[in-house]
Parts: sequence; structure tokens; C-alpha cells
Amino acid sequence: MKVNNAFYHNLIKHNMNLQHLLEDENLFTEVPTNWYVVVADVENSTLAVENGLHDEVNLAATGSIVAVLNELKLKKRRFKIPYFFGGDGATFIVPSSMRKYVMEILQVHRLHVENSLSLNLRIGSMPVQKINDSGFKLKIAKLKLNPLLTIPIILGNGLNFAENELKQLFTPSKITFKKRDINLEGMECRWNEIKPKEHEKKVVCLLVNSNDEFKQAKIYAEVIQKINSIFGSLDERQPVSTINLSLNSTFSKLKKEMYAKIGKYSFTYLIKNWFFTNLGKVYFKFFEDGKEYLLKLRQLTDTIMIDGNINTVMLGNDTQIKDLESFLITMENKGDLTFGMHTTYASVMSCYVHDRKENHIHFVDATEGGYTTAAIAFKQKSLL
Repeated sequence: MKVNNAFYHNLIKHNMNLQHLLEDENLFTEVPTNWYVVVADVENSTLAVENGLHDEVNLAATGSIVAVLNELKLKKRRFKIPYFFGGDGATFIVPSSMRKYVMEILQVHRLHVENSLSLNLRIGSMPVQKINDSGFKLKIAKLKLNPLLTIPIILGNGLNFAENELKQLFTPSKITFKKRDINLEGMECRWNEIKPKEHEKKVVCLLVNSNDEFKQAKIYAEVIQKINSIFGSLDERQPVSTINLSLNSTFSKLKKEMYAKIGKYSFTYLIKNWFFTNLGKVYFKFFEDGKEYLLKLRQLTDTIMIDGNINTVMLGNDTQIKDLESFLITMENKGDLTFGMHTTYASVMSCYVHDRKENHIHFVDATEGGYTTAAIAFKQKSLL
């Protein structure tokens, strides 16, 4: 079978409500069997978060995406590949012609994470053909959330199967690869925790899975419809408020980014970035380009991801959270889904800034472990 490198690039962008997209499975396309799922995951992330290393875990996951995207930018032909950020890891779907290249990048990043952050990053790949042969579905669609942000939406348990298998089977690779420096240019983590502007609101991290691939699209459409009815639109429940955005120029914050990015202590790096971060406070407050960046930042912040599960971060008050939890418990008791929820006081954001016009991406998680904490209850239920 000929490898269609442009498969994802050529998919139609659906400009509609997510609920309506999920209600019509005909709008989804099967991922080609000669493509691969590639996974990067921080091992023992729950323990790391409990030990106060949430920022480091988050940066290791963000760095996986940044490293791959930076290298793909250097290719003569631009490759568009779907990827998913999970707080403690990242997943990519790539053509077979790119698998070895992407795995090599992640091998370099794995060693970088081990040396600079003392974390173990498990990586692996699996052909989509094996996922299908194992009885799992992997279908994809592209959804245009707003004029600046288009995201991949996955139906089926194919990614879940691949991720679980690859994590369990992981052994450090003995394959030699070309030594190179990791390219994490543009990775930033300089924002303070983002607290809701309304004091009664909280930040909710939610994970939902429906194992039944025949009912999955319908169930997810119901869940999204319920979230919309309780919390409002995606924009209304957006946890990132430009009013509450503030840069953190402390040396402790910059040092975490420094080690995650360059893997060593550099006084020059600290002073240079301390200066530019403080300059940024003026830039964002008084300059039109800075104000425009903050407005686009909100649009380019992805707060919902469907990779076979629903993963979303949103704002809500106690009544709204209780209403959603009651709805999910009812569906869970019927056997329709399994969910994990974590409620906390603020969200956290890491960024990939290629330029400050329109080419920047912002990954959102929540404080006190975020998705990693939400996954604890989720995994405990899944084992029952």
C-alpha cells in the first residue's frame, strides 16, 4: 500500500459544533493501516506529581510535542500530523515514512528528560494495522474550533489500546541513533497559575471513556451536549482568562524551564530570559501587538481533546460541577462510560511559541496534578 503522507493534511476541516460532529460518524475517516501510533509517556507520573514535580512532568510532555514539531518544520515538505497532549505524555499519529524519524527525535528527548529532569519517558510505536487486527477502531476527523484553531477528533479505542500496550511493553531502546542536540526552541512555561476571575468558579479536569465502540460517538455527543447545557459554550467555560494572565519572572520558575529546555545551568539563560519576561509584562499591557497576542492566545488554547476519550479542562461553580457529576454517575451506573474528575483552584499553561503572530500553541492542565490526578480515579474504576 502506498503511504499517503498527506492523509491528515488533506482531511476536510469541519466547521460545526463538536456535538453535531460526534452525532454523524460518517464524517470520520479510518486512519490508513500503514500509519503508526507513536506514544511518549512519563513513567510513574502520579508519584512524580505527589512529590511536587507537576511542572517537570508537564514540561516533559510538552517537550515531546515541541521537539517533534520543531524537527518536522525543518523537512522540505511540511508534514501535518495529529498529536494529543495528555498532561503527562503525548501521542502522535504518523505515516510509516516518518515513524523512524519521529522515534529518533523522541529517543533523544527521552535521554534529555532523564538527564535534565530525572524522569523516565517511555516511548514506543505501533502500526495501525496491528490496532485493527486486534479488533479496535481508529477513525479521525478535523474540527475547526475557531478561525485560528483546528483539532483532530478520534473515535474508537485504537489509541487507548496502543498506549496501554506500549507502556506495558516498554524497554529502553538499544538501537543506536544519530546523536544530536534536542531542539526545544519556543517551549515556554512562564505564566503564573491562572485562577478564575469569578471567585466562586473552580477548574475541572475531566476524563471520560466509553468502551463500546458502536455506542461511543452517541455517548460522547450526549456528554458534550450535557456539558454545554450546564457550563455553556467552549468559550464560556474557557479556564484561561486574559484578565488573570500574569507572567512569572522568578528565577525558580525560569530555572525549571531552563533545565527542561537546555538541560543545564546557564547564568546567561537566566538573566536573558528574566529580562525578556519582565519586558513582556510591559509588552502585553501597553503594546497593541502584545494585546493582540493575548487575544489570540485564548483562541489558540486547546481545552478539549478527544483521542478515544474525552479530555477537557473547564470552569464551573459547585452547583454546575455537582450537576455534571450526577449525570456522569447515572451513565456510569448504566455501563455507558467510566469517568475521572479532578476539581481544583487554578489552571496551568505551557506554551510552544514559534512566533507571536499566529503560530503559537498553548497546552492547558490544572493545578494539584490536573489530568494525572483525574486519571487516578479513572484507572481505579477501570480495574474493577
